[in-house]
Amino acid sequence: MECITSLTNHRVKEVVLYVGKAKERRRADVYVVEGTKMFMEAQTQELSEVFVSEQLLARADEELLARIKQLDGLPGVCVWQVTDEILRKMSDTQSPQGILCVLKQKHYELNELLQTENPLFVVLEDLQDPGNLGTILRTGEGAGITGVILSKDSVDIYNPKTIRSTMGSIYRVPFVYVENLEEVVHELGKRGIVTYAAHLKGEKTYDGFSYRKGCAFLIGNEGNGLREQTAALADHFLKIPMRGNVESLNAAIATAVLMYEAAKQRGFS
Repeated sequence: MECITSLTNHRVKEVVLYVGKAKERRRADVYVVEGTKMFMEAQTQELSEVFVSEQLLARADEELLARIKQLDGLPGVCVWQVTDEILRKMSDTQSPQGILCVLKQKHYELNELLQTENPLFVVLEDLQDPGNLGTILRTGEGAGITGVILSKDSVDIYNPKTIRSTMGSIYRVPFVYVENLEEVVHELGKRGIVTYAAHLKGEKTYDGFSYRKGCAFLIGNEGNGLREQTAALADHFLKIPMRGNVESLNAAIATAVLMYEAAKQRGFS
């Protein structure tokens, strides 16, 4: 295992750019994950680089050490030992866990996802909070969704805060960014996939619909909700009942309520 001891090492500088800038991640077609859980769950063929701190190596258990040794020397994967100071510089967290990985970005095709029988999609328009997006992916995996469709102006799914919030679901939940969300909603309709807009003008509560066949939930921006022209394309408006003075739920919470209602109706247990 090669060692990096300088904060000015070019690999260290590159990773700092990947962590901080979406355009650099897109340019290199990579993303960064941190922590032992994310490292252990990562697919070997998607790993590009692994940076391990001296402190972690000194206290790592046998399983973690075995995986590090197995990767060291594999074609296409570089494993580096770094000082704790260097890892802190590369990390996006205040208390790094001692291991950081660079992985190849995933690329899914919408047409492939649409081939799924009775799919369950979440369609996000201009979502901006990385924590919300990560939570939606994590909850979506738990609810068994087919995938997430995002408008091109939504937050970068490879934002480090999003990655942390997914708790590993970034590896397993398909997602697609689309140039024209309205065209995609039209395409869903052509394929018999019923669309539901979470909207204050909902005609009935969310549990008053059947989600057993192919369907998609349209979720809007945290502050403004769905654009009117997008909401107008939905087959149905639904609402989540509220008490007190609350008008709406956090986008991730609202999405979770809808996904799990669909999962329950589909025989989730």
